[in-house]
Amino acid sequence: MFIVLNRSAGTSVVRSDPATVLRTRLPRAELRFLDPGEDPAAVVADALARPAPPRIVGVCGGDGSVGAVAHAARAAGVPLLVVPGGTFNHFARTVGLASVDDAVDALQAGQGVRADVAELAFGDAAPITVMNSASVGVYPDVIALRERVRPRLGKWLAGIFAAERVLRRSEPVAVVIGGRRAEVWALFVGVGRNDRGIHAPLQRRELDDGLLDVRVLHRGSRTGAIAALAFGQRTAAVLRALRLVPERVEAFATADLTVDVRPRSGRPPGFVHDGEVALEAPAAATADLSAPGYRTRIRVMPGAVDVYRPSATRSGEEAAR
Repeated sequence: MFIVLNRSAGTSVVRSDPATVLRTRLPRAELRFLDPGEDPAAVVADALARPAPPRIVGVCGGDGSVGAVAHAARAAGVPLLVVPGGTFNHFARTVGLASVDDAVDALQAGQGVRADVAELAFGDAAPITVMNSASVGVYPDVIALRERVRPRLGKWLAGIFAAERVLRRSEPVAVVIGGRRAEVWALFVGVGRNDRGIHAPLQRRELDDGLLDVRVLHRGSRTGAIAALAFGQRTAAVLRALRLVPERVEAFATADLTVDVRPRSGRPPGFVHDGEVALEAPAAATADLSAPGYRTRIRVMPGAVDVYRPSATRSGEEAAR
């Protein structure tokens, strides 16, 4: 077994040190700590290219790290061990893994599930594996600013500050969805169904329903948009309490979605996938197209990755709650 650990993914004061637990319970596993800026997918791919490759790969980190390692695991056809080690751990929670011990218990019992993922591609570029969600619009700008100020303000205040600052200075993004042009603050694509009242689907309820859950936050009230983008998972309850429900939120499900994104202020809007902000890929896709903007496609890949999970775990919906 080969496990990469991303020490920059975030910390939790209520979680045991993952490396200590893994060394104790999996003494024969090879642990590889990532250097700052190192690509976990490339590290795992190198290990899988050895003459005697690992039969199982694991990742201890946040959702972005999980998606990168899942991409390499899919390519090699090996199962994936997800160890909660990031700030949010949306995918691990849906799988039912609240701790390192939960993950190791499932591994040692040989229990798992075949989970859907999504593939996201910009233009003709190689696809990216998405575990939870992707978004275009002003949300990438909100995430980037939120992460810069979060050490100083904390998660909730940082989210409100970032959403207010970005939306006060930004205009909606022009997109074409299924031949329809729209001005949107954000377009979210969740892998698997999310709760109906959530405007920003970040954590899936289902692992294998074969659907994308699409939410489009159309141009409208800036105040409602700020609240929707700032409060994340608890959006619905907070917005109802503050009477700040966005005016136009479109929701639909599909298995395959193509979106044309137009430039904004002379530059292409970025994309967020599993909490990771992607700016270079949209810019490269824009440069390769004769028409302004770029085209992105996201589609469900049913049962694409084998993930260890306890067989007696709660359902995905209960774990998400």
